[in-house]
Amino acid sequence: MSGPERVAFTVGDEDVGRRLDQVLAARVPELSRTQARVLLDIGGVFVAGRRVKVASRKVHAGEKVVAVMGGAFSRATKRPGREARAEDESRLPPHTIVFEDEDLVVVEKPAGLLAAPTPESDRNNLAMLLSRRSPGPEPSVFVVHRIDLETSGLVVFAKTAHANRVLSEKFRTHDIERAYLAVVTGAFPDDVLRIERPVGGRSATTHVAIRERLGTLATLLECRLETGRTHQIRLHATALGHPVIGDAKYGVPFRAAPAPRMALHATTLGFTHPSSGVPLSFASPLPVDLAGWIDRLRRLSL
Repeated sequence: MSGPERVAFTVGDEDVGRRLDQVLAARVPELSRTQARVLLDIGGVFVAGRRVKVASRKVHAGEKVVAVMGGAFSRATKRPGREARAEDESRLPPHTIVFEDEDLVVVEKPAGLLAAPTPESDRNNLAMLLSRRSPGPEPSVFVVHRIDLETSGLVVFAKTAHANRVLSEKFRTHDIERAYLAVVTGAFPDDVLRIERPVGGRSATTHVAIRERLGTLATLLECRLETGRTHQIRLHATALGHPVIGDAKYGVPFRAAPAPRMALHATTLGFTHPSSGVPLSFASPLPVDLAGWIDRLRRLSL
């Protein structure tokens, strides 16, 4: 799976004074004017570095326009307007609040729900849903960290600037307990307990423990992050020849029993409270979709 398509262009003299949706339809290949308005709705268009959603906005000579089209655009109802965006939101999987006080909120994020805004869209993500609970135009939560769209599990958001600073520093210095459950292909080797391999040119370390062998088909691992690089577990597992099952980007087809989605779940999250200093630790069991699929793998492995 490739990343989102990014089309950038500079407004020329022939486009000056035209509506933004018209110019997008003319300059972005295979994008109709209706689709351009959908892309504007969901927040996938930037003009002069700022996200713009107004289809009727007139463009000016020399402005740089960027259109970002990826998963958010492909999932969106292909009609512009509030009703279509409400329809998109109604299809989002539900999340569960595990803990909340005046400083932070810990949430179990389901697979299929973005944790935070992306360049593709500022809509239909967990941060937006949490912020919407409070009146006012400004977001009421701060994004401290993210987990992937198809990964489920525990995420913490800050609710104050102070909590955001403290928690963000903890993630930066890796002063956080983070563990994931992952099902990888094949028989993962017993002697691999620590994976040290750069990710994106930066050092990255994952501690690995075998939780269960599912015959020779697959292995259930507990992966504890010493560092927290983007896609770290997925890249480390793939590098060893045992990719996470269901990983469409770095993995391989798993035909024995196709996974319902990527078999990766953030099961443990621990840190000291940003205000009180009290240690907090949260655990999330495997969700029903993955647990049922693992039961099937157990039967197949017998």
